[in-house]
Amino acid sequence: MSETLLDVQDLNVSFPSRGGVTQAVRHVNFTLGRERLGVVGESGSGKSTMGRALLGLTPRPGIVSAKKMTFDGENLLDCSESDWQRLRGRRMTMVTQDPKYSLNPVMGIGQQIGETCRLHLGANAAEARRRTLSMLEAVQIRDPDRVYNLYPHELSGGMGQRAMIAMMLVAEPDLLIADEPTSALDVTVQNEVLRILDDLVRDRGMGLIFISHNLTVVSSFCDRILVMYGGKIMEECKASELHRAKHPYTRALIAAAPSLEVTHKELATVTRDPAWLA
Repeated sequence: MSETLLDVQDLNVSFPSRGGVTQAVRHVNFTLGRERLGVVGESGSGKSTMGRALLGLTPRPGIVSAKKMTFDGENLLDCSESDWQRLRGRRMTMVTQDPKYSLNPVMGIGQQIGETCRLHLGANAAEARRRTLSMLEAVQIRDPDRVYNLYPHELSGGMGQRAMIAMMLVAEPDLLIADEPTSALDVTVQNEVLRILDDLVRDRGMGLIFISHNLTVVSSFCDRILVMYGGKIMEECKASELHRAKHPYTRALIAAAPSLEVTHKELATVTRDPAWLA
């Protein structure tokens, strides 16, 4: 495997409440190099919660613990808020599912991306504009000068997602966590966004954690896959060998995926075993 960027050992995320403690992530272990790591599972399996924990974004009253959680040798468990501000946006960043809820509705697209340049790179106004236009062009937005002055509500879903990717990558981070970045897009735009991510990760040598519920997309796009259920990793495998997965949960997810080549008389269901969470 390539140079290790992220090393996670026994990561747990819990949320205490009046009714007890909800264990959202349980004993997760994995490493990430400069590669594309897919994380799949049903809604509620802990994928996004894990991704946010890696960036120090677990909301209160969530509790994060681990035996080890390092990024490029730096201990994330000991990070202060100022340490996180130094890392997030500059070296570690996250693209969320729907740009409508992540982009500031009262700021222009160029202003928002340029703010990242000024905050993390110390760029002046002219340099921030130059970098912003260059990044908009890199994510294949036509007429970046026009889009620079638009507001989020004036963009289509696909263009908004590209603007989000531009904002997260303009500071040239080492790690990108993409949380369902294509689920709200049609197939054509989805393929374009995946191609953009692939080009940027390959050209810039980043590490990518690609969170999704779409097995087909992840198996064709990523290098390795983690399969999560109930906050735990059920199985890890090469993306090219997903069809050889051995865990019954992974096999059930594969069987439940729709296919144009095979006709099923009835929908496949996932039969769960309590022992998986023991």
